[in-house]
Amino acid sequence: MRYGFVIDQDRCIGCHACTVACKDEHKVPVGVFRTWVKYIEKGSFPDTSRHFGVMRCNHCEQAPCIEICPTSALFKRDNGIVDFDNSRCIGCKSCMQACPYDALYIDPETSTAAKCNFCAHRVEANLEPACVVVCPTQAIMTGDLDDPQSCVSRVVATGKVATRKAHKGTQPKLFYVGIEGDLLQPSMMRPEYSSMWADHNPLGDGRPATGGDAADAAPGSARIVYDVPHAAPWGAIPAAYLWTKSIAAGVLIVAAVLLGTGRGGEDEMLLGVVSPTLALLFLSITVVLLIADLKQPWRFYYLITKPNFRSWLVWGTYILMIYGALATAWLACGYFIGSIPGALPIVATIFAIGSACYSAFLFAQAKARDLWQSPVFIWHLLVQALIGGSAILIIAAAALSAGPATILTTARVLLAALAVGLVMILIELTLPAMSEDFRRAADLISRGELNFRFWVGVVLIGTILPLILLGVTLRTGGGAPAAGAAMLALVGLWTFENLWIEAGQAVPLS
Repeated sequence: MRYGFVIDQDRCIGCHACTVACKDEHKVPVGVFRTWVKYIEKGSFPDTSRHFGVMRCNHCEQAPCIEICPTSALFKRDNGIVDFDNSRCIGCKSCMQACPYDALYIDPETSTAAKCNFCAHRVEANLEPACVVVCPTQAIMTGDLDDPQSCVSRVVATGKVATRKAHKGTQPKLFYVGIEGDLLQPSMMRPEYSSMWADHNPLGDGRPATGGDAADAAPGSARIVYDVPHAAPWGAIPAAYLWTKSIAAGVLIVAAVLLGTGRGGEDEMLLGVVSPTLALLFLSITVVLLIADLKQPWRFYYLITKPNFRSWLVWGTYILMIYGALATAWLACGYFIGSIPGALPIVATIFAIGSACYSAFLFAQAKARDLWQSPVFIWHLLVQALIGGSAILIIAAAALSAGPATILTTARVLLAALAVGLVMILIELTLPAMSEDFRRAADLISRGELNFRFWVGVVLIGTILPLILLGVTLRTGGGAPAAGAAMLALVGLWTFENLWIEAGQAVPLS
């Protein structure tokens, strides 16, 4: 049994009865929606047309929200309905990043995720969903897609139907009849900053909802004249913990390199005590930020007690815990016995790399955001860890008046990481895009609203100036230029993390 929806837009009159019935049935608070009606207009006066589209959860057969949810708060019933249990939800908002259809929201009253659940309580009582009952034109139909005699099965089998974003591989079970194609393709929408009754900025931070401008729209693009707000789920905190995590992981990677090459032998305090202390400090900040970003922070332990092992949020939690234990062991050995056992740096480096790079797999599960699907993102994260770790180690080495061999070797690591990182970013932003959404997000960084922060904050301040200062360091051996380069590199890394998070969410999903 697989329950599904068919919505006949040829019958829909845009009355919003389904929206109102849904809100009443589930006591949906003001400002958020489980189902909504979107209006678009095409053409120029007097030759114009208006089209409606009912938007909601697609109850996907391969639901990415279920896969990414770390506590199995989202699950699929035996009848195919994708339902949720808000008593398990920690409010991480990952499901909102995974859903290509913008179907999930955070309930402002419960601080947990919510969405259309097919009125599962009514279905169990052999009743139709509330939206089906109230639709005055019978535009909404439900039934078992596996039953050839059901109305939805017959329509899907014999009629011309369309689904949203079938290329995402989610196998949606919401089918449309007679819908205007532009309604299913957000990239065909022209950026608008006003609608029927209001001027608005859906992202609320100075950026357009489309990640582009009117000149970027395709010829004949539709105009959005009515929609509901869809704020970006993640803000400055996720960018901050990417930054702190890079430093926490990178500092022991670089320390292990120094120990392995014998270049830091005279700086036992720096490599044996200060390095693991910095790793633990920034790891602790990362954990605090991760918890602070949850809408239900007091449920953070559900990641351990109610884990969904398909989610990389769970695997990341365990990797960070093991890495923290290894950093603690490193610190204990360095402080109490004055040396690090040979195997410890190797194992710690492996889990440091895992701590830095697991986010690539987590972001890959955020299937809604094409920019984050980059196959080289994992290498970005590794290079960023080397930048963050070597930069913080240079600053610590300068503060402790470490030996020149330590500073020079760490400076070479930072120089190489900065150069490789810049080349990777520029290549990725300039190569042919894997999708239109990826192109728009990349253009937003390289030549759109975020380009000043990228070219000045990341390229000039965060990369070129540090490279110049590091060149001076390698010629003169001075620690001051290296420390200056390290601080600028950390500023550039911080700026890039924020740009990556913002641009990835700037392209509309619905």
